[in-house]
Amino acid sequence: MRFYTDEKIPAEIVEKVLDWGLLAANSSNLQPWEFYWVKDPEKKAKLVEALLSQPAARTAQELIVAVAKRKSWKRISQQMLEKLNETPGVPDAAKTYYSKIVPLAYTQGPFGLIGRIKKIAVTLMGIAKPTPREPASIADMRVWAVKSTSLACQNIMMGFSAFGYDTCPMEGFDSSRVKNILQLKSGDEVVMVISAGKRDKKGVYGPRIRMPKEQFIKII
Repeated sequence: MRFYTDEKIPAEIVEKVLDWGLLAANSSNLQPWEFYWVKDPEKKAKLVEALLSQPAARTAQELIVAVAKRKSWKRISQQMLEKLNETPGVPDAAKTYYSKIVPLAYTQGPFGLIGRIKKIAVTLMGIAKPTPREPASIADMRVWAVKSTSLACQNIMMGFSAFGYDTCPMEGFDSSRVKNILQLKSGDEVVMVISAGKRDKKGVYGPRIRMPKEQFIKII
């Protein structure tokens, strides 16, 4: 989708679609994401410029920036633990997971030093038995957060489609400028910007091109 019409998207539809995004499956239910619905005209104009003024951004009715938050796990895990403690019948194993397992798995320490120690430990453990090996570095944490955020992005795109609107997930942008517009924190990762609207007749160049499925699907 590269060009949109001038047809507006009702705000209640955008709100509903964003709600569906938050229901996406995600790692350990730690929800390492934020979604910025850019409505302010001045900020939206700056965002379009940071998106290189490409047609999918310039003609879009709505722009949503998906941000992966690799450092948010501590806060969310504490919130999860509080929710579990308030809920009758929750097994102790679930509470232990958030109070002990999550900190052990996701803590990387200053300059990733704890992660490096963990990497050595899990490598040795993995010699004898199957062992979870990631995340064992700050880079692994980025991958972890981006994976879950991408799942939510797919929910958002499918949500717009359910209401009859089109979307375009964009990776072509000046990430530094986007972060400045949104005033993001250190460690925040702009995963993609989703534009949405009604497709213009000239917005699709032709049929979707895919290579033979045998090239990508392997049955072993």
